[in-house]
Amino acid sequence: MNGRSVTRVLVGINVFFFVAMTLTGVSPLAPTPQDLLRWGGNFGALSLGPQPWRLLISNYLHVGIIHIGFNMWCLWNLGFLAERIFRPRTYVLVYTLCGLAGSVASAWMHPHVVGVGASGAIFGLAGALITALTWGRFTVPQEAIRATRRSLISFAGYNLLFGAVIPGIDNMAHVGGLLTGLALGAFFARR
Repeated sequence: MNGRSVTRVLVGINVFFFVAMTLTGVSPLAPTPQDLLRWGGNFGALSLGPQPWRLLISNYLHVGIIHIGFNMWCLWNLGFLAERIFRPRTYVLVYTLCGLAGSVASAWMHPHVVGVGASGAIFGLAGALITALTWGRFTVPQEAIRATRRSLISFAGYNLLFGAVIPGIDNMAHVGGLLTGLALGAFFARR
């Protein structure tokens, strides 16, 4: 897989799961927690116990068309920047590990709530880009790097604030993904 196709593949996987869910009768506007759980939603007692695969699968499920639309728009924009900075394997690794970390944080903090969505992975991607742009070496002018980094920090800050004040948003997944992304970005920036 080349760098230009990673974002398209990730978006495609998310859309595939959404379409498959709706074709089996799950509401495209407001899936029930039971529907999400049946499809692999993150749920503490299961995810941190006998069904750890939920920690990964839940990253590709969404609570309706607005949820997936917003997350895919964010992934599309951040993804193409990530493709310019990370190797394809590094990009997929960062996205996946950050999604898993977001799921673990969510299941640990809210063990009785069904959680789904790509936002932990997306926040992680933003975090990895922030630290990679801070400590990596680039041939791009520093002012462009600083402007991009400021934009990423604003994105993360605004959305963390938004998640803190709007009920039903799983901010623990955002925080878990972001912190993991910051660490991974710092690690990969040296390479």
